[in-house]
Amino acid sequence: MRTTTKYMLGLLTALTITAVQPVWAAGPPAPSIFNNPLTLTFIILMVLLLVIIGILANILIGAADVKLKKKKKAANPATLASVITGLLLLAAPALFAQDATGDTANAVTTGAKTIAGMPSSTFYILATVMFLELFIILALLINIKFLLKAEKDKITSETETEEEKANKLTWWDKFNALRPVTEESSLDLGHDYDGIRELNNRLPGWWLYGFYGCILFAGVYLYRFHVSHTAPSSIQEYEQSVVRAESQLKEFIKKQGDAVDETNVKLLTGAEDLAAGKALFVKSCAACHLESGAGIVGPNLTDDYWLHGNDIKSMFKVVRYGINAMPAWQTQMSNKQIAQVSSYIKTLHGTNPPNPKAPQGTLMKEEAAPAAPASPAADSAAQTKKVAMN
Repeated sequence: MRTTTKYMLGLLTALTITAVQPVWAAGPPAPSIFNNPLTLTFIILMVLLLVIIGILANILIGAADVKLKKKKKAANPATLASVITGLLLLAAPALFAQDATGDTANAVTTGAKTIAGMPSSTFYILATVMFLELFIILALLINIKFLLKAEKDKITSETETEEEKANKLTWWDKFNALRPVTEESSLDLGHDYDGIRELNNRLPGWWLYGFYGCILFAGVYLYRFHVSHTAPSSIQEYEQSVVRAESQLKEFIKKQGDAVDETNVKLLTGAEDLAAGKALFVKSCAACHLESGAGIVGPNLTDDYWLHGNDIKSMFKVVRYGINAMPAWQTQMSNKQIAQVSSYIKTLHGTNPPNPKAPQGTLMKEEAAPAAPASPAADSAAQTKKVAMN
């Protein structure tokens, strides 16, 4: 009774101090923060929460065990609750007085940021105090729950029989929704396999809720991917992945200088490329075509007869993919190297090596390159020379 009286006196003292707090604020009259409906609502909620804190604090004291009561002399929970209540009630009005005389006037005159007509700093202070009160309430409730549980377990351990203790389930058994051993006879389904009996145990809650979650997920998945089509299907994801992979591959090949293929290959005429092509030809192609290109197993590469075309793109394709008994060199040469070999083969045309192999394929004469147009100076000189001869 004395504890309750002390707590109520502390609460009334704090409320009295709160009531007279605005009088202590010095300075000229200014728009009061307490005229704002949202502020009054917050303050009322804060007071109600503080009352709840006081009630829960007293309940916690009543539910405490003997050890806690022995510590009351060192730190009286009722007195501590009263102090916390008073401090929370005093903190906010002290700040509100400053806001009422400063922030509110500044907000009106300078257009400072406000929330529902209340200075933002005041709003955040009120919100912080309310969240702190809620946190204290939650902590008190948790402590009350643990104390009640400890008391219940104590009473149960004193009254339960040996059989009940033997059938007591562990947290793992409860988690899996298992039943006590004494109830096995009612759960037996009559199926016995080498001494292993089948029991009608309910499926664990975690399994059931996981299954229900899968059903819910399947419904959302079905609607999104097959009804509303707001997300790509598996086939679309595969096609997008292929496109991305091809793009990355092209970019990689481009960086490696090997982006050439049979559709865009160009005849290489640089001395460095032709020298590299000759080295590759001697190493890989001379066994069938001889170093001179006259042909032995493979056809003659120096005449005008061709089996698969004599343009650079056709040669590149044959060298890259192979044909008949000729191997595909794409596994041993890069595309750039294949272009170098094909360009070198073009230089063998018309070299007339000794003992060439008989012509094979179709006659394909290469057209002579058109003569370069004469410059205006050359045309003028030619005209002058013609006039002089006449």
